[in-house]
Amino acid sequence: IPQLQPDVVTLDIQMPKMDGLATLEAVLQKYSLPVLMVSSLTQRGADITFQALDQGAIDYIPKPENAGQLVSAADELLRKIRLAAGADVERILRIRRERKQRQAARPKILPHKAADDSQTASLADKCIALGISTGGPPALSVLFQDLQPPLPPIVIVQHMPPHFTKPLSWRLDSISPLSIKEAADGDLLRPNHVFIAPGGFHLELRKLGPQVKVRIFDAPPVSGHKPSVDVMMQSAAKIFGPRCVGVIMTGMGRDGADGCKAIRAAGGYVFGQDEASSDVYGMNKVAFVEGGVDRQFSLDEGARLLMEYVRKNFLKSSAPLSSSVSASIG
Repeated sequence: IPQLQPDVVTLDIQMPKMDGLATLEAVLQKYSLPVLMVSSLTQRGADITFQALDQGAIDYIPKPENAGQLVSAADELLRKIRLAAGADVERILRIRRERKQRQAARPKILPHKAADDSQTASLADKCIALGISTGGPPALSVLFQDLQPPLPPIVIVQHMPPHFTKPLSWRLDSISPLSIKEAADGDLLRPNHVFIAPGGFHLELRKLGPQVKVRIFDAPPVSGHKPSVDVMMQSAAKIFGPRCVGVIMTGMGRDGADGCKAIRAAGGYVFGQDEASSDVYGMNKVAFVEGGVDRQFSLDEGARLLMEYVRKNFLKSSAPLSSSVSASIG
C-alpha cells in the first residue's frame, strides 16, 4: 500500500498468517482507504463480513459460487470499485467511529421479545416499508437496538446476495425486542415482527382477505437490484395506502425513489435518512430530491421519530412513551 498508493483495496477474508479482519484493522489505522471485502457465500463469510463493515470496510463483494456467475461477479466487482473510489472515506470512518462510541457508552440491555397486547390489534393493518443498501448492516443495528414495540409489521429490503440476509436477520434479532427473520413465501405480516427480503429474490406484499402475506419470487432485477426496494414499496403502497410508512436509508443508486413516491401518492408518509448520518447519500438523496420524502432524519433519531409517528397516528391510545422506551432512546 505505501508503494502503490491505491485508490481502492479489495481484501479477502481467508488469508494465511493475517486474516482479513486483522489486515483491515491494520490498514485503517494508517490509511483512509476504501476497503471492499471479498466474501465467500457462507454463513461464516457473512458473519465475518458484518464484522468487517462494523470495523470500517466500505462494502463487500461476494465470491461467485460457480463459473456461470463469473461474468456477473466481474461486473459487480468493477461497479463497486468505481463507486468506492469516489467515496469520502474519512467522513464514513468518522461517522462509524462516532456511532460505535455512542453505542459503547449506552447501557447494555438484553432485548425481551415483544408480546402481543391490546394495542397491537390496531397496528395489524399498518406497515413500515424500509429500503437500504450500502452501509446498511451497521445502520440497521443502530435503528433496531432502539426501536421498541408496539410497532406495525416492518418489511425490509437490504441489497444483499443470497446466504447473507439470513445471518443479517439473526444478527438483528439478537439485539432487538422485535422478532426479526428472513422472509419466506407465505409469511403473514404481524405487528412487532420484521421481515427481511431474501437475497437474490424479489419481495412483494399480497392481500388475501383480511390478511397480508409475503410473496417471494424470482424475476429480473428492478431499478438495478434483486431484491428491489421499489418492488416492495410499491406493493405496500397499494395495500396499505395512508397506513403505510416508508423509510429510505443509506445506499448507492436510486432504488426506492419510485417506491417512496408511490407511498406518498397513496397518502402514506416517508422518512429519509439525512446526508450527515449516511455512509452513502445516494438512494435517500434521489428520493428526497425527487420529492419522495416528507421528513429527513439523523440515524440516531430515526427510532424515536418512527415510534412517535406510530403512537400519534396509528395507536388508539396516545399515551406518552413508557419510561423504558424513553430511557432507550434518550
